[in-house]
Amino acid sequence: MASAAGGAAARSAEEPPPSEPPTEQKPPPQPPPAQEFSFLPLVHDIIKCMDKDSQDVHQVLNELKNKFQEMRKLISSMPGISVSPEQQQQQLQSLREQVRTKNELLQKYKSLCMFEIPKE
Repeated sequence: MASAAGGAAARSAEEPPPSEPPTEQKPPPQPPPAQEFSFLPLVHDIIKCMDKDSQDVHQVLNELKNKFQEMRKLISSMPGISVSPEQQQQQLQSLREQVRTKNELLQKYKSLCMFEIPKE
């Protein structure tokens, strides 16, 4: 009977455990490069077009308008944008208090000398 149990144990050690579906964790969205936040190049192009009496001014104005719309969408999708400044201050104070408490506990545990490694 011992050999049957040993054989079953050997088989179960060789078999991989049943795979669970991986939980997908999406990385936070990456912000666009800094140059995409600048409106100055478009404003400069508009001024140049106006100086030249160019017909391209309407196209550049539309580009600027589209860029403003994109930035509005980006800003509205930012995490925490719906939180009021007062709520943000309360959260900040709460988090600072937690950090202070945890630092005090850490210092207390360090003073107990439980984490010292004995020298051989």
